[in-house]
Amino acid sequence: MAVERRTTPVELLWDLVFVFAVTEVTTLFAHETNWARLGQATLVLALVWWAWSAFVWAANAQEEESRTLRACLLAGTALIFVVGLAVPHAFGRNSLLFAVAYALVRFLHLGVYADAARRGNAGRAAILGFGVTVVIGMVLLVVGALAHGWARAVLWLAAIAIDYAGPAWLTRERLRGLQQVAVAHFAERYGAFVIICIGESIVSVGVVVSERALTPGLVISATLPLLAAVGMWWTYFDRTADRAQERLRVHDDPVLAAADGYSYMHLIIVAGIILFAGGVKLVVHHPISAPMPDAGRLAMCGGAALYLVGLAAFRLRILGEHSFGRLLVAVALMVLYAVGGGLPAWATGAGIAALMAGLCVGEVIAHAREGRQARADAETPLDAVRPEAPGAEPAG
Repeated sequence: MAVERRTTPVELLWDLVFVFAVTEVTTLFAHETNWARLGQATLVLALVWWAWSAFVWAANAQEEESRTLRACLLAGTALIFVVGLAVPHAFGRNSLLFAVAYALVRFLHLGVYADAARRGNAGRAAILGFGVTVVIGMVLLVVGALAHGWARAVLWLAAIAIDYAGPAWLTRERLRGLQQVAVAHFAERYGAFVIICIGESIVSVGVVVSERALTPGLVISATLPLLAAVGMWWTYFDRTADRAQERLRVHDDPVLAAADGYSYMHLIIVAGIILFAGGVKLVVHHPISAPMPDAGRLAMCGGAALYLVGLAAFRLRILGEHSFGRLLVAVALMVLYAVGGGLPAWATGAGIAALMAGLCVGEVIAHAREGRQARADAETPLDAVRPEAPGAEPAG
């Protein structure tokens, strides 16, 4: 286990710039709603997430006061800001700017890792292995920016696939030797990003509502998505986040568990939250008594369902626990989408909020029941549960 460390102020500054980049991903989706634009937004989100996640790993292998880490994070902050500026037109006039700025961020990440390897905090062989895939992926990204239409989308999709496959492409044994995991820093960083994304769903409501005159209907349509966002926060942070951190601390294979549970499965969690936030932007624009537009209904119901599926996968990988309640609510959300075409927007929003609230209440009841059972077991005298030896005379 690595020496524990906490998040530094420069890492928090880095996160703030990613708030802007994530916000622009939802803007990309909300400006023009169709399947192609949804695919583009998902692709850009995957890129932004991977850059952030890669730096978490590299920073985790660095010392808290590393000047190299600070310099690379500050340089990366400026570059990610440029990436965020380019996101709304990443598939148009700003494609080359987006690709080049993003590639530079990924190369800075390799520099941080190389410095950690020089200090003996990371495995050089593992870094060289996925460093090759980073270079190939970034070349494809820049070449794709020079292409047009479907050619660009295909090249960028290939770039993402190769970059994501980098750690998985390593043998599991080599990946185990990548670094020791400073668990508190690692879990804290991913929890912070989930908070950022949930906050984006709230900001999405506030920005749209601030441009319109407040009416009772608008207040209701804005509050219902907020309640659903609170439900997302509860299901992640009430018990799962802390328990996952403690489990990772004593895990037999912490690097592989962290790679699977945080780097990959958290992408599903984050994508669900951001999809939900994009749907909120679409929905708040429409009258509360009118049926919710299909794209907005799919984004909100599907985003919340995707979030719950990702959270269930994370809990299974890290905690070894099945999450049947979360999966059942995810199915119910998709049923709501399928049958809710004629429902007014307030009814659909209320349905999403009610399902999330029901999940939270169910978890509170289940946790209380588990606590009572644990206390009862602790108070049971040992003699009361110890089996009698064969042939022994009954006591008394």
